Parts: sequence; C-alpha cells; structure tokens
Amino acid sequence: KESAASRGRRSLAAPTMTRSAACPLLFAAAFGLLASSADAFAPSNAPLAGFGAKQGLSLRPPLAGKAGRVGRARMPARMQVDLSGEEVRPEIKEQGAKSHTTDVVVIGAGLGGLCTGALLAQYGYKVTVCESHYHVGGCAHGFEIKSRKTGGIFKFDAGPSLWAGMGKPSTNPLRQVMDAVGAEVEWVDYDGWGVYFPDGYFRFNVGPADAPGGFEEVLEKFGEPGGGLPEWRKVQELIRPLVLACTTFPPMALRADPGAISTLWNYLPEFLSFGPVAAKINGPFSAVMDDANIKKDTFLRRWLDYLSFALSGLLADGTICAAVSYTLGDLHREGSILDYPIGGSAAVCEALAASIERNGGRVMLQTHVEGISVEGGKASGVTVRGGSEIKAEHAVVANAPVWALPKLLPSEYDGDIFGFPVTKNTEGLKRRLEETPQTESFMHLHLGIDGKDLSGLDIHYTVINEWECGIDGPGNMIVISIPTVLDPTLAPEGKHVVHAYTAGNEPYDLFKGLDRKSDEYKKLKEERAEVLWKAVERVIPDVRSRVEVELVGSPLTHERFLNRPQGTYGPALAAGKAMFPGPGLTGVPGLMCCGDSTFPGIGVPAVAASGITAANTLVPLDKHKELLATMKREGKMPDQCMV
Repeated sequence: KESAASRGRRSLAAPTMTRSAACPLLFAAAFGLLASSADAFAPSNAPLAGFGAKQGLSLRPPLAGKAGRVGRARMPARMQVDLSGEEVRPEIKEQGAKSHTTDVVVIGAGLGGLCTGALLAQYGYKVTVCESHYHVGGCAHGFEIKSRKTGGIFKFDAGPSLWAGMGKPSTNPLRQVMDAVGAEVEWVDYDGWGVYFPDGYFRFNVGPADAPGGFEEVLEKFGEPGGGLPEWRKVQELIRPLVLACTTFPPMALRADPGAISTLWNYLPEFLSFGPVAAKINGPFSAVMDDANIKKDTFLRRWLDYLSFALSGLLADGTICAAVSYTLGDLHREGSILDYPIGGSAAVCEALAASIERNGGRVMLQTHVEGISVEGGKASGVTVRGGSEIKAEHAVVANAPVWALPKLLPSEYDGDIFGFPVTKNTEGLKRRLEETPQTESFMHLHLGIDGKDLSGLDIHYTVINEWECGIDGPGNMIVISIPTVLDPTLAPEGKHVVHAYTAGNEPYDLFKGLDRKSDEYKKLKEERAEVLWKAVERVIPDVRSRVEVELVGSPLTHERFLNRPQGTYGPALAAGKAMFPGPGLTGVPGLMCCGDSTFPGIGVPAVAASGITAANTLVPLDKHKELLATMKREGKMPDQCMV
C-alpha cells in the first residue's frame, strides 16, 4: 500500500494548519524581543478543516454518493489492481556547480527556509537554499501519483489543509512575505467545514457567532449548563482585548536584535494601552476558559480543547492564549473567509522558490547538507553529501528540526570571549537540543477516487470519535481534506483527491524498530489506517469501492522522508511552562535558525514568522525599515484586521 518504502521517496508530510493565528504569537514575539532581545515562545497551528458556501446551520450531514457497504470492497484475486500508484517526479533543472560561494546558505526548503531565503534575496543578498528532497516545501510540499489502474494523475498536498488570510493582504505572516517578494498564487475562498463528533454532526460556519447558521446555533443544540451561550459570550468578552493586542505588531516588523525597538516603536503606545491584558497572552488558553466558568466535560470546553489541539498539538492547558484568542477572533469576525491555493500547497512553495531564483538566488534540490562549517568563530558555510562545500560570506540559516542540529554542528570550534581566543565545546548544547520534548506523529491516507454521483461535499471535515479518551487520544481526531471540491485540476476529470490523517496523535513507539519492508509493518500500518478509512466513510460511505490510488503513511514515513526524528509533528512546549527559542538558539555566531523548532512554533504562519525574524535580523536596520515603508505605502501591511 505504501510505495514509499520500495519505489523512491514518497511525499508524505506532517500536515499543518495555516491559520493566521500566528499573528498573536508575533505580537508576543515583539513584546519578548523588546523586553530582552531574547528568545520568544508560543506554539501556533496544526491541522483543521474547512469549506463551503454559506448555508445556515446544518445539524445533519449531507450524504455524498450512494450509501453502500461500509466494509472494504474485495475483488476476485485475478482482478486485484495495484493501487499504490507511480510517483511522477519533477524534472530537476541544471543547478550549476554545487561548490560555490554565496552570501547566505539556507539549509532546508521548508516554508520557514523559503520565507527566509525569499526575503534575503529580495533585500539583495545572494542566497543558496539546499534541499534534500526533489520537491521544495518540506512538510508543505505537494506530489503527484499516476494511477496504475487508470493512468490518471492525482496531485496531493502532503501537509497543510486549511489556509486563511491568504487571499488578500492581511496580518498572516506568510501572506506578508509573499507580498514583499512578489510571489503570486491564485486563491479560492470558502467559509466553513463539517464536524462529526460523538453527539452528532454540524457544519461550522465562519463569521459572527450570532449570525444565522453561526456557532451560537450549534451551542443552542449541543450546549449545556456551564458550557452554553452565557459562557461562550463571556469568552468573547474576555478575548476581545486580547485579539486587539495580538494584532498590534505587524509580522514584517519582527527582528531578533535591538533593532526591533525601532521597527516596533510606532506600535508600542497602542500595545501598552492594553495594560494588564497583554500579560495574559503568554499563558495557557485554559485560563480564559476558567475565567469564563466553563465546566469540564461540556461540549464548549471540549470544542475549545479541539481548536487548541488543532493549533499546537496540545490541549488548551498547553496552548498559548494568544494563538487561540486570535483564531477565535478571526473565525468569528465579520467577513471572515478561508482560502485554498489553486494548484495546492505546492503552488505556494514553488512561488516562493521562484522568487528566490528571480532575484539571483539558487534553490538546489537533492542537495543534502551533512555539516555546518564554523571558521573564524562564526558559521562559514556547509558541506553537502558528496563532499562539495558551499561557502557563506554572511550567514548560515538552518531550517531543520531542533533534533537534527546536533548532527550538523561540529563538536567544537574556535571562538572568543571578550576578545580572548577560546575553544568552544558544543556537546552540552547538543544534549539540550536532543532533549527537547516531542509531540506525537501522524497516520496518513492519500486516496485518488472516482467522483461519480458525489455531490454536496465540503472541502474539509473533522471527525472526533469519542470524548472519553480526550481529543489528543491516539487516532481519536481525524482531519479529512478533499481539495478537488475547490480545485478540480488536482485530479483527472470526474475524480477527487482525498487526504485523511490523524492529527498529531499517533504514537511512534508502535512502529519503532520495524522493518518497513516486513509483513509485520505492512499489517500494522493497515490496522492503524483503518480509523482513517472509517472516518472517510462517514463522508463517503462507499469510498472503498471508488479507490484508484491508495497510499498509507506512518510515523516511519515521516521520519524517513522528512528527516523528522520519530516522525514528530514538532516540539511539545507547553504555554506557561516552556518557551520556543529564537533564531539564535545555538549561540554560534553567524548561524540563525528558523522553522517550527523556533519562535513562534508549529504551523505555517508560525514558520513563516520565524523566517521573517531570521531574515530581518540578518539585514541592516535601514533596509528593513525601507521595506516596511514600501509595504505600508502599497497597502500590503494592514493594521488590526480584526477591528
């Protein structure tokens, strides 16, 4: 079923929810940087779901297709068809000599690295991005599979399922980067998603909660004493000033040095006007739930735990208040919409890569970095597989998981303290990096199916199987994405692509040590994917008889093809207990870091913000301020979009 193990590098990745919820984290970052130029905190974003034309509250799901047997369709042995498909690899263009000298080397073409590289190239630096894969995008890349059954090509998103704040200039960090560098993508909008949960079904419509079909109607149906309309309205009251404070600082103003005082100065008076409210942003969102007197085991509290888990991989007691407050404000504001990129997530990644090359940079695919060179007391370049060396005259930026850094760093390097030469040992640093706690992993099910007679589909659904084991219980929360509902070009005519995944709750230990080619592994993978099949059957009852392409990914898939240790979704740093480090987390001069192991944390807007911070910190203050002035003048950097 999973052709990755035997037919080249299959493209499966950790999904990430691309809500503009990173903006609160950006605000928090700005505050942290102003306070100490130190590292900031805040996890952000994971998978959610969404779609559709506004249609009022629906408490019964529309039936898609004909309800048939729910069990797996079996074919006679002589008619068995290989559904694994054949990957259609992109053509790798001539990339020139691998050994060369540039201004900045970026390790990894994930969205964090692409944002860093695109901004630095826009600022005028020569940039080289080194990527191990033959796709750009990291966890957000796309891939194509040719059906062995029909010959049709299905285009899949490896990761992100929900995008927001992307269709026009907004406070979304990724949108601000794309506007800054001229990376253009066509977007289509929608306004909600379907939710199956133990008590029934409803369609979550974005927009004001008190509008027809809004969330208050859901609460009237499923709410209860201690978790009903009064408590919900109290939450809205409590988060309003938090949301306004969250949107005070524009993402593009961030940098991790004293220059932040200058880029953020004009926004400080407004931020300070929020007074004690601002202090709550760094804490867990559960504090807001407690202040609103929401009782445990009520639908409302569980719903807010669900949103928190979707954002950070942690429940509300571990998710930063800023992220959830901003998300709620964004989902329920007047005119709220969600977005999807035509061409899928690959279109976004490729647009950023194209902007790097357009500005004279290089994006080198299938170029695996094996080590970071440190000479003269600073990071000076990288060594790639095969022995080639790329010299960096200005800096090296690592867009790599924190657990991968120890393998890249030298054991020691020559530096200085107050001008006196010393040899600096990195073994203690490496141990600290390796001990960073991890969230769980994922199971994935990518399907290419026949879409005959399917109608009334939303692009996304969330399935929660039970309350008793908790939202974060293994296999309990499943996200389903059917992007061909909005972009039919992703599949042959009359077909759909379906991506279902367990949202950061799959234990790696179940798969640890298994041989990926063994029958034991294949059997376990099939067993663990069954919960995904059953979730999809809630939406398309006869889906198993429609399949033309079938791919299953496990935590080992993540570990192997994304260089994610133990297939983890990212660091498990709970709000109020730990902080995400800033871009200088290694302490090695000339080495910056970005991605989901750094501030603001997990998720597409968050990693875009990390890329912004790393890039801006590497450029002179006057260049940074010039870019801010240009974006402001051209209407590409709006203020407080929630007001």
